[in-house]
Amino acid sequence: MIHIAIVEDEPLYIRQLQDYITRYSQERGRQIKVTVFSDGEDITDNYQADYDIILMDIQMRFMDGMTAAEKIRVLDEEVVIMFITNMTQYAVKGYQVDAMDYVLKPVEYFAFSQKLDKAIGRIRKKEEPCLMVPTTDGLQKLAVSDIYYIESQGHNARYRTAKGDFHARAALKDLEGTMEPNGFFRCGKGYLVNMRRVDGISGNDCLLSGERIPISRARKKEFMERLIGYMNEG
Repeated sequence: MIHIAIVEDEPLYIRQLQDYITRYSQERGRQIKVTVFSDGEDITDNYQADYDIILMDIQMRFMDGMTAAEKIRVLDEEVVIMFITNMTQYAVKGYQVDAMDYVLKPVEYFAFSQKLDKAIGRIRKKEEPCLMVPTTDGLQKLAVSDIYYIESQGHNARYRTAKGDFHARAALKDLEGTMEPNGFFRCGKGYLVNMRRVDGISGNDCLLSGERIPISRARKKEFMERLIGYMNEG
């Protein structure tokens, strides 16, 4: 589900944007949640970084959209900001806060839908599979691409990642089914490796993050086939 915040102080435009988003959702077959704020101050106060797109009016009574966007960018580098304005000279300044685009008032549906397509396209490019790993300290969110390999350590698993090591109570055989669709391969009894992170092969080891991970003889042929496949991807 896509979460869109509308930050607008004119009820007429709020209703129009809501209607446009509903129409867009039906035409594109997308689930979209909408949250409305009537001022930049309202969205920045105790800001929650759970929006995918923010449609931001620039001229508002208490806190203008540009100031609000600057505050939001400090807390949230990923959200797509799109300004709604009738003054192009202000909209151009939006690039200072990495605003994706701007929509001119009065808003026309076709132009709005095209820009929303572009915004959602940007979101999908940024989307990355993540895991919630139950560690001894609680839950750790790990991007799959940050994981080099997972090592079996008895009844526990060690996640070797770009951010350090994390330990969780898990069996490698249980993780294998979950991780294989994410590009991981069990190269031996004790390791699940991220094939996209493999740097090369040396003898019976794969080279990964400056380390040597053993490949079992029984799995070496399939490992090589998988590796060539991933290398050909990009």
